[in-house]
Amino acid sequence: MKAFLGMGLLGSNFVRAMLHQGETIQVWNRTSSKAKALEPYGAKAFDNVAEAVHGADIIHITLKDDATVDEVLEKASAGLQAGATIIDHTTTSAKGAIQRTAYWKSKGFIYLHAPVFMGPQNALESTGFMLVSGDQSVIGKLEPELSKMTGKLINFGPEEGKAAGIKLIGNSFLISLTAGLADALSLAKAHHIEPQELLTLFNSWNPGAMVPGRLKRITDARYNEPSWELNMARKDAGLMMSAAKEADADLTVIPAVASLMDKWITQGHGTDDWTIIAKDSL
Repeated sequence: MKAFLGMGLLGSNFVRAMLHQGETIQVWNRTSSKAKALEPYGAKAFDNVAEAVHGADIIHITLKDDATVDEVLEKASAGLQAGATIIDHTTTSAKGAIQRTAYWKSKGFIYLHAPVFMGPQNALESTGFMLVSGDQSVIGKLEPELSKMTGKLINFGPEEGKAAGIKLIGNSFLISLTAGLADALSLAKAHHIEPQELLTLFNSWNPGAMVPGRLKRITDARYNEPSWELNMARKDAGLMMSAAKEADADLTVIPAVASLMDKWITQGHGTDDWTIIAKDSL
């Protein structure tokens, strides 16, 4: 029998998928109505978190942050059965994941941090990506359980906390991507271009496909083989900022990147590939 703590959009759909697979699930949420909403699907909801984990050999959690995870697990501890396994899908700090792994091990329990790149629909459909790292014998035993929940389980090796760090890195890229789209929409507005026309562009031209190659160029430091010279990229950034200023449109990302470009141009790298702006990040 399993327990699941945290019935947000992700957690509730994980539970629905588990129930569809014939699992017996006890659920808890701070707002009890969200847990009780899973009862028509076959879950058993509890108001008390210690009662929710009672009798469960595996406890999944999807909560807000490190502090919430620590608080909820401490309250649940009175109901944990000996040797129970805690699988935490919360996006947390790497430091927190490392500390919790050691702490719960000292108490006689298994704690594994397994963050995900999955939306609610992915959780319901058991698609998407789940990340793990740490004790490989633990991961090996839990792999069948975890693989049922996601399209792909990615194991980053024995280092505790690495999965947490990689999840944050991935989220940083998603945040940057959305900020870049905000700039693109502002620039489109400045040029009287409708958002639908941007969709037409990106439905045909997928810049995301360039990410692996772009990252390899940066990590290989192939800046002297330009596909787009820094001087030319900076010229285009200038055109973007001028158009936005004339239309009284806001740009967030481009001005900051332009300043970074200026730094490298001043250092004599104007004819290098523009990806040199990432050199100091290595």
